[in-house]
Amino acid sequence: MTTNVSIIGLGLIGGSLALALKRNPEIVITGFDRSYKSADEAYRRGIIDSVAPSVKAAAKEADYLIFAVPVAATAQLLHEAVLWDMKPSVIVTDTGSTKQPIMSAAKGLISKGITFIGGHPMAGSHKSGISAAIEHLFENAYYVLTPPESCPPDDLERLTSLLTVTQGKLAVLDASEHDRMTAVVSHFPHIIASSLVNLLASQEQRQPFVRRLAAGGFRDLTRIASADPVMWRDITVQNKEELIGQLDRWLSEMQTVREMLKNNDPGSIQQFFDEAKQFRDHLPSVTQNEVQGALYMQFDLHIDVPDHPGVISEITRILAEKEISLTNIRIVETRTDVYGILVISFRSPVERNQAAQVLEQETEYSMQIL
Repeated sequence: MTTNVSIIGLGLIGGSLALALKRNPEIVITGFDRSYKSADEAYRRGIIDSVAPSVKAAAKEADYLIFAVPVAATAQLLHEAVLWDMKPSVIVTDTGSTKQPIMSAAKGLISKGITFIGGHPMAGSHKSGISAAIEHLFENAYYVLTPPESCPPDDLERLTSLLTVTQGKLAVLDASEHDRMTAVVSHFPHIIASSLVNLLASQEQRQPFVRRLAAGGFRDLTRIASADPVMWRDITVQNKEELIGQLDRWLSEMQTVREMLKNNDPGSIQQFFDEAKQFRDHLPSVTQNEVQGALYMQFDLHIDVPDHPGVISEITRILAEKEISLTNIRIVETRTDVYGILVISFRSPVERNQAAQVLEQETEYSMQIL
């Protein structure tokens, strides 16, 4: 017996979710995207089985309806969905990174008797769009579900069973709890990273050389500031109350740090760094068998190589022969707080660990996973 899944929005997340779900041969996927080009590519690549002519048409025959569009667009569609013709047994879900606005928008649908369960797969990529869709995007990443209190337990079990094939780590949270925690570990760090970059930019005119010095640890520290500005504008607007609360706590912490510097007590300063180091060192690391956190990250391998012609081509040749894909490679000139001269980035810890093993076997270079 086939299961009909309709996915609205065929970008990185929607396309990758379709590929993952198609691991189950009993699932038939209908897709819709406002961009005909994206929908056509998804169909030609076999990511979806058919293209729906409209959102309503996609929803009509769905056993599961998944909104994989930005939160604001999902909220609008949920308001409109109250008037759509859908199966009484359909389960509607989404992939948005803030949940309270979504759960609020779904109230009309829920009151109609349709099951809605919020969803947030905490995975991403340095690329976007249907062309970047990959089957294993959600593997070992948290996939959070936020059911309303009225959600029938059997429906939550049905959705959980459907998503198991993604190999994500499914977790159930309250929507407000989800938004509070993602504000701490994902949304607020993006604001801080962007503010650090803007601070650097404001000083570059007076100190042009500062841009070059930022090529090492500063660049890695602020990597997330390169994320899509439109997406992060929407996230900031949608989760503003939690972010304001985090900003207030941050300002209080910075005031404490300011007083510590004014007092110039070496003991207090060392304790400040020591406490941060101890907590940071005990945070979960991401290895082949561990779970990714809320922030999208590339997985870096730092290699201490000699600076001579041919060394980069040697390493890329070895990785290519072993069919290990990399997402970025760069030479680090400012290495005060990073290890090694060469940094290679991978899209998963599995590929990074494979690369480290291969390079250790075939070269004499020392390397470190950070």
